[in-house]
Amino acid sequence: MRILAFTDIHGSLQALNRVKQKVKSQNPDLLVCAGDISLFERGITALMKNLDKLGKKIMMIHGNHESAVTLNNLSKLFKNIIFIHKTYFTENDLLFLGYGGGGFSIADRAFDRTAITRFKNIIKNNKSKKIILVTHAPPYKTRLDSLVGGHCGNKSIRHFVEKNKVNLLICGHLHENFGKEDNIGRTKIINPGPYGIMIKI
Repeated sequence: MRILAFTDIHGSLQALNRVKQKVKSQNPDLLVCAGDISLFERGITALMKNLDKLGKKIMMIHGNHESAVTLNNLSKLFKNIIFIHKTYFTENDLLFLGYGGGGFSIADRAFDRTAITRFKNIIKNNKSKKIILVTHAPPYKTRLDSLVGGHCGNKSIRHFVEKNKVNLLICGHLHENFGKEDNIGRTKIINPGPYGIMIKI
């Protein structure tokens, strides 16, 4: 399956047009957005409408510039946008798990609770599927959370990846690390940036 992943568009028409161009030229099977499609929700309905018009399924979580409530409510208005915060979606042999928001904490107890109470059972019931985790925050101690002062990613997300057979982690938040990739064990992790990266899995 071919996935076009992007993050942190922040309402940029230039970024949105680049994503549109890649959809037309590379014809992905589906899209994944790791949050922050808007700048504090300004013009968010129009942005989602434009994404919906691409005619591809889009797995989406919120970032720190929009709320879960806003994206959840708006996603119900569009047939191609699937909001996966704290839940999942399956497509062929892929299992998508989503956790949006945040990006500023080293540990996230709410994520830990979600991992234990929801994700654990979802994975158990989809053992044959490849796991794609979509988060806004990057995991701790990788190229994707490295800044001048050191590492600022999330240890809860890293712990989850280390304890589960996650095949791919798509995240965003840190603009300085757009386009960077790394690995945690056998898990590939990517910050695709606002222009998008095609991923084959």
